[in-house]
Amino acid sequence: MIFPRLVGILVFVGGVLPAVAQLQRVANTSLNLPPVPPQFGYAVNNAFPSVTLGRPVCITSPPQETNRLFILEQTGALVVITNLAAPTRTVFMSLGVLSDGESGLLGMAFHPGYATNGFFYIFSSRQMTTTPGTGRHEVISRFQVTSTNANVALTNSEQILIRQYDRANNHNGGDLHFGADGYLYASVGDEGAQYNGDHNAQVITNNFFSAILRIDVDKRPGNLLPNPHPASTTNYFIPADNPFVGVTNFNGHFFNATNVRTEFYSIGFRNPWRFSFDPLTGFLYVGDVGQDLYEEVDVVPKGGNCGWAYYEGTHLAAPLYPSQNTLLTNPPPGLIFPLQDYPHSGTAGYTGNAVIGGVVYRGNRISQLYGAYVFTDNGSGNVWMLRYDGSNTVPFQPITTAAGPSAIGVDPRNSDVLICQLNNNQIGRLDYNSTVTGTPLPPTLADTGAFTNLTTLDVAPGIVAYDINVPFWSDNAVKSRWFSLPKTNLAVTFNATGNWSFPTSSVWIKHFEIELTNGVASSRKRLETRFIVRNTNGVYGITYRWDSPTNATLVPEAGTNDTLVINDGGTLRTQVWHYPSRSECLACHTPQGGYALGFNTPQLNRDLAYGAVTANEISALNAAGYFASPVTNDVHSLLALAAATNTAYSLEFRARSFLAANCAQCHQPGGAAQRASWDARITTPTASANLIPGTPANNLGSSNNFIITPQSPVNSILLTRMATRDLGNLPSIQMPPLDSMLVDTGATQLFTNWINSLPPAGLADMPGFNVATVYGTNVIFHGTNGWPGQYFSLLTATNLAMPVGQWRPISTNPFDPLGNFNLTNPLNPGTPLFFYRLQLQ
Repeated sequence: MIFPRLVGILVFVGGVLPAVAQLQRVANTSLNLPPVPPQFGYAVNNAFPSVTLGRPVCITSPPQETNRLFILEQTGALVVITNLAAPTRTVFMSLGVLSDGESGLLGMAFHPGYATNGFFYIFSSRQMTTTPGTGRHEVISRFQVTSTNANVALTNSEQILIRQYDRANNHNGGDLHFGADGYLYASVGDEGAQYNGDHNAQVITNNFFSAILRIDVDKRPGNLLPNPHPASTTNYFIPADNPFVGVTNFNGHFFNATNVRTEFYSIGFRNPWRFSFDPLTGFLYVGDVGQDLYEEVDVVPKGGNCGWAYYEGTHLAAPLYPSQNTLLTNPPPGLIFPLQDYPHSGTAGYTGNAVIGGVVYRGNRISQLYGAYVFTDNGSGNVWMLRYDGSNTVPFQPITTAAGPSAIGVDPRNSDVLICQLNNNQIGRLDYNSTVTGTPLPPTLADTGAFTNLTTLDVAPGIVAYDINVPFWSDNAVKSRWFSLPKTNLAVTFNATGNWSFPTSSVWIKHFEIELTNGVASSRKRLETRFIVRNTNGVYGITYRWDSPTNATLVPEAGTNDTLVINDGGTLRTQVWHYPSRSECLACHTPQGGYALGFNTPQLNRDLAYGAVTANEISALNAAGYFASPVTNDVHSLLALAAATNTAYSLEFRARSFLAANCAQCHQPGGAAQRASWDARITTPTASANLIPGTPANNLGSSNNFIITPQSPVNSILLTRMATRDLGNLPSIQMPPLDSMLVDTGATQLFTNWINSLPPAGLADMPGFNVATVYGTNVIFHGTNGWPGQYFSLLTATNLAMPVGQWRPISTNPFDPLGNFNLTNPLNPGTPLFFYRLQLQ
């Protein structure tokens, strides 16, 4: 529960703001923003007309590189395209492979540390001899680049990890990717016989088939050796948290745990030809090729069972093929059903017979596709998009066609969707076509109708200024904000602790300026003015770049950059200012964040000058009739964020306020960054937020790193990412992940101070508790978990090792309005040692 905090006090007359202080609501009739941006069609165009290829089946690029692309040719050539602006073909390595049917050179992944170790991994079909026999083997190997030529690999550097004897040339899977956890994932099919004829589906104690594998190629401490098998080696470890480690029964069958293929991450696949990770959410998407009737796309969790050969798509398999007795019946509970399945025959545009898989689009040029999974089918050539938010799926829609697609990847420069095409041996680029529908966007800021005077930035009637408690970090920019509900019959739904709800046609405007000489207001330069428009689909965002003192021009959809020269106390430096793409607007203005960032109770619970009178913003909006129902809360009882510099509040509350303002739009349950698993919302107590010492999705290579590591800033991933600026690197680890080119030094110092103030790890041994060792008679608890007014129980003991149930309760108290609590030892003044716990209510 949130209790009152002390704020500046206004004198009210009969509980209502005096008329002179009231914000007067009027309609706006001048805004000229379409409900939705104009919509374009799509086409697949030759991305590299000067490059000749043969049977391309894989597209990839090294991490943190933006100017090289690697293409695998099924027949054995690993090709690197150098200088993507003026591309040339170079053979990086050739490998002798069996390339009949679906075999060949199939998959490639670069080690996350490729820039320093030069390791890359290949999935290939090769002639070999192992204990099961001589013949075709599906092989996962490590190779290394030469030290003298970045475009030539060492063919004699091979280290084999897995080599599985294979009796057929189809259903090999063959894709490879490293996850954010640093482990190597690989897809393997069911060996090839139709209708599960090889009996490999739903078996975890035999061979390396019908699964997604997950292995540790770095052999990290604490991980495990693989169980003995003719296909495995000691050149990798098994992640200790792999889902089948220690399993002794599966689907009603019992066995020895040493016989399990602990490499398996997920099972129940027929031919998972291509898979990919969404770089934002971490979701693992798999295209699994069906039998005779249906294809499917899955999002696969650890330990997930996608159902083959009980199901084909969402359909029980055995009744579909009653003459085939190798299909499975009596499916177990808990199977993972596909996001999408589609038939081999039916309505044109919605059929196919060999799903390829795809990628989630996170690029900047095509905002219509941002966040959509783009996938395709080899048989029909259809290219589709679908959307999945972790709970709900928007079914697939056809957008264009490709010529015999075999794989989808991304351009490392801008994350454009690239498609390997077997029918013309080209790499296709997904582009807009010339077909456009809808109302054009205003080409200039003047055309938007938002301002009556661009020199003075006077806004049109019905557009209202507002301000917030903790601004999003914007590289030292000075910002002004306005909003409009154009029609006076439109209203906002107020929520005291959660997101507000907004009607369609709501508009928010944010204007950016920067001091070219730090500290000199007269040196301000106008940079851009952004708009967020609410519509039935969510929101869209656009921005206008100031190109003269009196007007600004619409920034292209992909965004752009400017270079500024800043005078820092007599030292000149350059600063890149990034104008966001429309996709980047969508990345931050999320449904989980309420679309309008900062337009909520903890941010607007502050005073603002309305002409000559200062009033609380929520009270003023309420009095003016902007809410659907009158707000009856006393605003002094509502939560308000605290700025990093406001030392009247605890370090923790200021740090959590920063996270709420800068991170909560993604870092919360159901948010885009849910794989990171911590919650930035200010209403979630720290003890429940998985921050201290939360396990990060990516520990940056050290098991000593946690999201927040008490008394260790260097091992606190959150602080490391806040203090990093590496936009342009793939992957980037900086936070916030968009726009910013400068570190917020004030915020990093705040978090450093907070982390250093936390009790050592091990003392807070129960969720919801903090422990303090008390010497003497007076102790001040500085908001260890304290929210203004939050209640806690005070427990005490003379022995830290005493079971929690034996700690003695003394009292229940609230933290004071600043998140602190002053305690005078209530037991035996002068006693040299007591231990206290604060149990949050």
